[in-house]
Amino acid sequence: MSEKQTDDQHEEGVEVPYDRINPDTLRNMIQEFVTRDGADWGDTGCSLEDKVEQVLEQLRNKKVKVVLDLRSQTANIVACR
Repeated sequence: MSEKQTDDQHEEGVEVPYDRINPDTLRNMIQEFVTRDGADWGDTGCSLEDKVEQVLEQLRNKKVKVVLDLRSQTANIVACR
């Protein structure tokens, strides 16, 4: 694979501090994230609100972060490295 093709496959993203996002927008983003097809929550028996709170806690503890993909103009929640 050429270097150009490899570069095109990488997201050009910037981290957005979660505490700078409107709280309602952040909650909606997290709700979409935890209900997304392919989300693996196992058989936890957690409510939607429990899942949202778990993601908020991970944001506070810097285990995950919000990233804006500049190419697609979409935001996602990703694990921190």
